[in-house]
Amino acid sequence: MKKLLKKVTPAIAYMFFWLGMAITYTILFALISSSCNAQGLKSVFKYSTIYTAINGGTSLSDDQIWSITSGALEEEVIKTPFDYTLSIGIRKIKRFGYENRANTFYNGTENSYSDAATLGRLDGFEYLFEADFVRRLGVNYVNQNHFVRYVADRWVAKVAYLEDGFADIKYFEASQRYRLKVRDGKLSFNGGLVQRLAEPYGFNPLEDWVLDNGTLHYTYLALQEGYNITLGGEYYSPDGVLVANSQEVWEEVVIPEVINNYVEKQRNTLSNIVEYSFVVGLDYYHFTKDFWFHTWGNLMPYHLDTKNTYSYHKYNNGQWIDYSGGLIFGYRFNKSLGIFVEGRYNKYWNRTWHNFSVGLNYVIF
Repeated sequence: MKKLLKKVTPAIAYMFFWLGMAITYTILFALISSSCNAQGLKSVFKYSTIYTAINGGTSLSDDQIWSITSGALEEEVIKTPFDYTLSIGIRKIKRFGYENRANTFYNGTENSYSDAATLGRLDGFEYLFEADFVRRLGVNYVNQNHFVRYVADRWVAKVAYLEDGFADIKYFEASQRYRLKVRDGKLSFNGGLVQRLAEPYGFNPLEDWVLDNGTLHYTYLALQEGYNITLGGEYYSPDGVLVANSQEVWEEVVIPEVINNYVEKQRNTLSNIVEYSFVVGLDYYHFTKDFWFHTWGNLMPYHLDTKNTYSYHKYNNGQWIDYSGGLIFGYRFNKSLGIFVEGRYNKYWNRTWHNFSVGLNYVIF
């Protein structure tokens, strides 16, 4: 087995990735196309919701900065534009029993933790396509969550794309799993293959610029990027603009920008790579009016080493464990008092992102 794995080149791994994608797409397309008559298309989109909304509000208050230049007092006001979220999407996902039905319309701000679950409430075909264009605290980024999933009695196929601009993670993923149900179907285990296409996380563009004592040779880096330093202690950008006239300003203001721009440029020049992994998981769902418990988890303990120059194997010195999971719990002690815990956690490569909600409700009659 080890000899066989050593023969797997990046080109072969890439071929296997697209083969896995082709199998997944073929399964999903066959399921859809078998219903592609007038009645079938109606069933594909039946109960789906198309939505778009803009939500916004005040951001940070304006910040006044005072300084003295040539003996004169100067004031600068740093303004932060208002926050907003533009959401566009279509979804067809059967709600779980615990999900709040109070909202009449989708407005894009809903935090449906169960969307990340491996299985839906019912077997069959479900999908979600959502894009959020966000500005928060003056920073613009994009969040995307798209997936097509088919859950059968004995197997699960899913294709997904996720981008979290705030956590700086994006990847394309396909999975094919065998499913084993126990305990009247409330609990199920699954296992199979996962193919992920993403940028080479773990790659450190600054590694070649680190000296033996652990410090960064930032001056030579800046010179390579086109900056110029005169004998009089003036610092110019590649465009010939004076950006600093003292070493303090150069190191504290300009150099961080030089480093950030260099890292971003190097990351953008690299092609995406394929990770081929084994996955095992579980799902459990129980719901009554007074108590509900829903949890899921996925573990990827082994990843095929494709010998790619930028493979995560290189930066991790071998195998690693990726995982994701979620928990939704609620309990009503009586008609007035109830508690809930909701959250999900993801760790892929050297990226982690999560969100949670914990609370107590007391209704006064």
